[in-house]
Parts: sequence; structure tokens; C-alpha cells
Amino acid sequence: MENSKIFTPCEIGPITLRNRVIRSAAFENMAYGNRPSDDLFNYHVAVARGGVGMTTVAYAAVSQSGLSFDGQLWMREEIVPPLKTLTDAIHSHGAKASIQLGHCGNMTHRSTCGCMPVGASGGFNMYSPTFVRKLRKSEIYKLVIDFGKAVELARKAGFDCVEIHAGHGYLISQFLSPYTNHRRDEFGGHIENRMRFMRLVIEEVMRAAGNDMAVVVKVNMHDGFSKGMDEEECLVVAKELERLGVHALVLTAGFVSKAPMEVMRGAMPLKTLRYYMDMKKFWWLKACLALFGRAMIPTVPFSEGYFLEDAKVFRKNLNLPLIYVGGMVSREKMEEVLDSGFVALQMARALINDTDFVNKLHSGEVTRSECKHSNYCIGRMYTLEMKCHHCVEEELPRAIRKEIKKAERKG
Repeated sequence: MENSKIFTPCEIGPITLRNRVIRSAAFENMAYGNRPSDDLFNYHVAVARGGVGMTTVAYAAVSQSGLSFDGQLWMREEIVPPLKTLTDAIHSHGAKASIQLGHCGNMTHRSTCGCMPVGASGGFNMYSPTFVRKLRKSEIYKLVIDFGKAVELARKAGFDCVEIHAGHGYLISQFLSPYTNHRRDEFGGHIENRMRFMRLVIEEVMRAAGNDMAVVVKVNMHDGFSKGMDEEECLVVAKELERLGVHALVLTAGFVSKAPMEVMRGAMPLKTLRYYMDMKKFWWLKACLALFGRAMIPTVPFSEGYFLEDAKVFRKNLNLPLIYVGGMVSREKMEEVLDSGFVALQMARALINDTDFVNKLHSGEVTRSECKHSNYCIGRMYTLEMKCHHCVEEELPRAIRKEIKKAERKG
């Protein structure tokens, strides 16, 4: 494996990674009380020790109103010291440390974010479900400042890179998509106006990042449904991000509140999802999933490298470095991705299955991940810390074991 491009250094803006494998910002649900935990520390240090070039701490909210989970980081001064302990440990194992920053917009509930959920437009969000209030202009500009402050906190905490989440139907994506943006002011309407919030955020982020931090943006190639953004509009967004000087894009697709499995592929493990949900808090959702689950969260077939053909279109039309994410399982496919012009690749499920996967790939011990994409980790993640079923110590109920086996046969 010494001659494989996977294990050659690469540059992303001002930083150099020892290899081209990045742990993607898949949500860990390990920031209990919205602050770093031993579980979060142990997981990312294990991934760094396991050989990645960079590991990404997932989805830190730039403000309290941006929290969508109780186990999600909220960027504030008091969590800088434990984050610095984490980044120091990651660095000690030769990896770089990145943190994904974002705001969930309408995909939350008052009980989580401490206020009425806000979004590009008002209305009712079935994801939570809850009523949502349209952001006032003054609040929009305050959130822009919050993004910059979050980057400054990330620098103090020792992160080498920030990844701004502008996809998957979170707040920046809610402004970009005509499905969620019905504003009639300068932040709505034509794509140029819908990009205004993103543009303000990225300008502030680039200012705060300075010359020594890498800035990566996660952005959609399509929303995954007819009333959302298509490839043509997403290319306009990507070209604007290139113009704004970001160092790389992570190309993705899907809308968590409308087309969630477009993001992850395969089937949502509904029995797992219901099993771990709090009956007192989510009795209504458990009932809906039991009756209409497959209609609510339809399956999207999984295939290795499922975003690659779409991503190649963006590679052809852009000049800045692009990072591939989506269904990375084998050495062969990883090399195909890099040979297609992508500077690096991201993966999560393979590193949830085995934090040592990259080292084993490098040594030749394995050529393919043992992850078979049952998506148990995703079903569990909505309630507990994200974990592969191979790593769960307790005996799983027979119905869940059966669900896993069925999904793995299809995967």
C-alpha cells in the first residue's frame, strides 16, 4: 500500500494532511449537555490513532438556537479547554483536527434549542414537528457574527480546519433552497438573493479563519426532490463558494427533513429507531413510524461511491479542491475517487465500524471495510451515541438483530 495515492500527503488551504482520508462529520451524539465528553474524546482520538489524515468533530452549533440534539456541541467559551485537550490528543497521533460548524434552523424543538425554532421562512416543520418563526433581518446578521465567533473559538481550541455546513437542509441550506425559502426581501427569490446569507457567513468565516486555518464547506449537489435545488442551481452555489475563496468543498446531497436517505443511502432501520426512542417524549413519533415509517423515510438504494458520478460533474466545472464523501468502503473505490481528481475523501460508517480501518488498509491487512451498511448506527444515533452494532456490548433484541441481517444482505 506504500505506493497508493490514498497515503500520500495533500494540501487543503494552509494545512497539509499526512494522507487523503478524512473522518467525515457524521453526528456522534456524544456531546452530553452540549459539551465535550470522554466518549467524544476517546472516539476521535481512536480515529486519529487509527491512521486518518484528519478527523472532523461533528456539527457544532454556532448558537443555542442552532441546537438540534441534546448531545450536540454548542460553541461557547466554556468548552474551549476540553476541546483543546481533544485537539492536542489528535495532534499527538499525527492527524489534523477539524470541526463542523452550523445551525440547524427549523430542524429542532423549543425543548432542545431553548426558543421557538427559526428558519429562512416561517411555517410548520414535520421533522420536529413544530411551528417555525421566520428570522428577522437583525437576527440574520447576528447569526453571521455567531459563525465568525465560532471560528475564533475553534482556533483557540486548536482546530486546524473548520467545515461550514451549507447542505442537508440545515439553516444555510434552508436559505439556499426554494423549498424552504419563501422570503420576499433581499434574502429570498432569485438564487442570487437566496445565496446572500451564505455569502455573508462565508465572508465572516474567511475573515475569522485568517491565513492559518483551512475553511471547507459542505454543500449539496442536489436536494433530492422535485421542489428543491437541482444540479444547475447547486453549481451556481459551488461557483460562488469558489469565488469567495474557500479552500475546498465537500460534495453531498439530500435534505434531512425531506429526503434523509438520499444523504446516507440504504434503509432507515425503523425497528432500531423506535426501540431507542424515549416513549414519554416521542410516543407520537414512535406510533407514526410503526404505521407509516417506510412512507415517511423511503429507502434509497446503497451502492459504493454513490455520489461519484454527480461529483464528477462538479469536478469538471470547478477549479478549487474537492473532497468526495459517500459510500467509501474499499481501497479500489477510494483510489478511483482520487484518480478522478478529488484531493481527498471522507468516510464515517467504516470508521464507526472500526476506528483502525485506515491503518489496516495501509498495512494491507484489509482491502475493504467490514461495514455492510445496515445503518444501525444511524437509527441509534437519534437517541444514543453513534455506535456500530458490532461494538455494542449488550444483547440486542431479536427483532433488531433480524433487521440488521436483512439490511446487510441487501447491502
